[in-house]
Amino acid sequence: MSDLQSDRQRGGAPDFSNTSPPDRPRGKPGQRDLTAGHIGRTLLAFALPTLGSNILQSLNGSINAIWVGRYLGEGALAATSNANIIMFLTFGAVFGFGMAATILVGQSFGRHDLEGARRAFGSAVGLVLGGAIVIAALGWVFAPEILHLLATPGDAMPLALAYLRVIFLGLPASMMMVLLMMGLRGTGDSMTPLWFMLLSAILDSGLNPLLIAGIGPFPQMGIAGSAMATLVASHVSLLGLIIYIYKRDLPLRLRGNELRYLIPERALTGTIVRKGLPMGAQMLVMSTAGLAMVGLVNRLGVDTAAAYAVSQQLWTYIQMPALAIGAAVSSMAAQNIGAGRWDRVGDITKYGLLFNVALTGAMVGVVILFDRPVMTLFIGSDSPALPIARHIQLIASWNFILFGMTMVLFSTVRANGAVIAPLIALIVALYPVRIGFALLAKPWLGANALWWSFPLGSLATLAIAVGYYRYGNWRKGALVVPDDSEEQAHGMSEPGGRLQPTG
Repeated sequence: MSDLQSDRQRGGAPDFSNTSPPDRPRGKPGQRDLTAGHIGRTLLAFALPTLGSNILQSLNGSINAIWVGRYLGEGALAATSNANIIMFLTFGAVFGFGMAATILVGQSFGRHDLEGARRAFGSAVGLVLGGAIVIAALGWVFAPEILHLLATPGDAMPLALAYLRVIFLGLPASMMMVLLMMGLRGTGDSMTPLWFMLLSAILDSGLNPLLIAGIGPFPQMGIAGSAMATLVASHVSLLGLIIYIYKRDLPLRLRGNELRYLIPERALTGTIVRKGLPMGAQMLVMSTAGLAMVGLVNRLGVDTAAAYAVSQQLWTYIQMPALAIGAAVSSMAAQNIGAGRWDRVGDITKYGLLFNVALTGAMVGVVILFDRPVMTLFIGSDSPALPIARHIQLIASWNFILFGMTMVLFSTVRANGAVIAPLIALIVALYPVRIGFALLAKPWLGANALWWSFPLGSLATLAIAVGYYRYGNWRKGALVVPDDSEEQAHGMSEPGGRLQPTG
């Protein structure tokens, strides 16, 4: 009788620790085994390149905002802020599929199942690419209506429309770039995404002033030039990453008969959609709450809208450690769950919480101390938006420490396919708490009601996350690549009482 059969008969999780098919990739560039070694050092070593990617992405966006603000003024800066929130919303419509596939890839690697990882990733590529093309087409057509729903200020409307439509054209390439990077991180490789994010950032930030102002042989496109720079950078970086994956023969490359995996399998599609839709819905909930907040901010005038846009630029840096650590926790937990190493999952969460408080707390302190010189990169030192932006930072920035803790807890539970509770938590925290408080308290607190709603919403989310992590049933079952045997999926469940919840 095989070890797997014995494990099934005992009712426990199968032990994959000694199974290593000969085609399991070893020694690939940047690839890291997340199921072995010291947990804290492994998590930090995996998270730092992801943090570097986030820094590059945010720095790229900030440099672009500087070019737009300096060349085209505060109205154009407010226009890009409105358009970028819409893009976050559209990403959420298909992003959940990529998140589900990444967890499937991670668990498959933990079980040493390379074929399962490729099948899951191929199906995700087919789903995400198709969805991105549809959304891009619809976004181009309905961009004016979307901006009107946002109550975009009249001065910013033409600029926002020109910018948004070009951004929609680049959506499929941008989504594929993100999906490939997520998949690589699921295999334990966080270095390759870092290098290609660097390439994208250099191209994007370098082309921005050339296309905005029409320097040299480049056409003068105004705000549309900023979006065109992003479009070009996305396509060039995507092509380069695909070439690199095949040249280095990285694990997720598809060749020959494996190309059929790009046509989503029925069973896999069901798993990815069933788990991916709630994860995508989380982004949609965050996006729509962000849109509602932008609508409230826009009604306070152009100066407050510009101040909020500058604050969002700084917030991207503050939340970078939380996002990087959350991604690392998710990938690491998924591989360990796939390998049956439940004894390590609780410690992964503990280290994630510790690193988040230390790194995010440091970022909050640095940004608050040096907010004025940084903000003057985006707007003039005599701009009426500057004191408003500094006031927003003092009230709202610290909420990202709480946000990061929530990210770690929910990244762990999502690594085992638990996606409904995080969605419910976000809905409760962002609407009844954040938006509800902003609306109800505005007559008494004025604009401050909007800024205080951020830490209140984060407190509510964290409270729900802690309760679900400790007492929820997320440890039952597993998000595995489906095959002809449902018994295997059930066999991957955690043995009862083996994991003691922490944090």
